[in-house]
Amino acid sequence: MLDTIQNFFDRMVSQPEAANDAELTLELATAALLCEIVRADGKIDDSEQTALTQMLQRRFSLDDADVSELVQLAQQEVEESVDHYQFVRLINDRYDYQRKIALVQRMWQLAYADGELDPLEEARVRKLAELLHVEHNDFINAKLRAWEVLGLD
Repeated sequence: MLDTIQNFFDRMVSQPEAANDAELTLELATAALLCEIVRADGKIDDSEQTALTQMLQRRFSLDDADVSELVQLAQQEVEESVDHYQFVRLINDRYDYQRKIALVQRMWQLAYADGELDPLEEARVRKLAELLHVEHNDFINAKLRAWEVLGLD
């Protein structure tokens, strides 16, 4: 199944207008950006991996096996990609502004999942928010909402 998803993702990135199932591509692009946050500090701990899995399950209504495959594919895409353009472009093309803000909030939640914010994680969230054209005040508000959701002070 991973090969099928991989082939589909490759087609979608090169010809997004030709694809019938844009939602799968958005799932992959979103998962790839979230994986970028998890690996930003060079270490992936269990709390971050669990937070990522739960986040993707809730967001896309996927079962454990599908989330596992999605995360594996997203991590592979992130490792093989030169930059974030392919993922960001798909999200910019298909997400409205409010969905982009919600994505940035999820990025913050992942950055804080292990109980600390590494400067590399913060820089990655900031960079991706800029690429998604999220205004600075919404970037900060998303960070504050993530704190509230996680119960941080």
